[in-house]
Amino acid sequence: MAFFPHRMGSLEVICGSMFSGKSEELIRRLRLARIAHQRVQVFKPALDTRYGDEELVSHSDFRISARNVRSASEILHVVHDLTDVVGIDEVQFFDDDIVRVATKLANQGKRIVAAGLDQDYRGQPFGPTPRLMAVAEYVTKLLAVCAVCGDPANRSQRLSGGAALVELGASDGYEARCRRHFEPEDDRQLELLAERERALKGPRKAREPLAPSGDLP
Repeated sequence: MAFFPHRMGSLEVICGSMFSGKSEELIRRLRLARIAHQRVQVFKPALDTRYGDEELVSHSDFRISARNVRSASEILHVVHDLTDVVGIDEVQFFDDDIVRVATKLANQGKRIVAAGLDQDYRGQPFGPTPRLMAVAEYVTKLLAVCAVCGDPANRSQRLSGGAALVELGASDGYEARCRRHFEPEDDRQLELLAERERALKGPRKAREPLAPSGDLP
């Protein structure tokens, strides 16, 4: 799909599950902007320390220089007036103010390209991503491959960890799942409790034969 930035600014959102290629697509668009001699600045949340502080790195090892920021409002203070394109990765980790920041920059005539998860490990809308999708001119939803059956996947299955909403990880802690094989942790815990209760009750006793009700004719 071709993207033609509006002369008055625009907002593009790239979303999907983990391992769907969101960061890779973000980096691809930003590289094309640089080839077109556009001024590009790239940001990611300081929370994401998986691949270093000064680079945005995809799971497939695509790389581009980036700046860590601690809040959405910080982006406004460091974006240069002459910047044409602003890339923002892992938008789900930012505070809700990221919607105002992205909208303000787009209104200033800049092209904003943001990428992030649209669902958390429970399959629920994740952070500000849905609101960004609602106000964006372009939304691209990418699919991964289900680790169980190979079908298209749009959910992120947490394999280990606690109940915290934000737990950084890669293939060691998450995998992509389709709708059929996705097991939200809360639902899985209910299944385990039910299995435990059945085990404690033990096997059902065999039915005792019915007492004869009378002589057969």
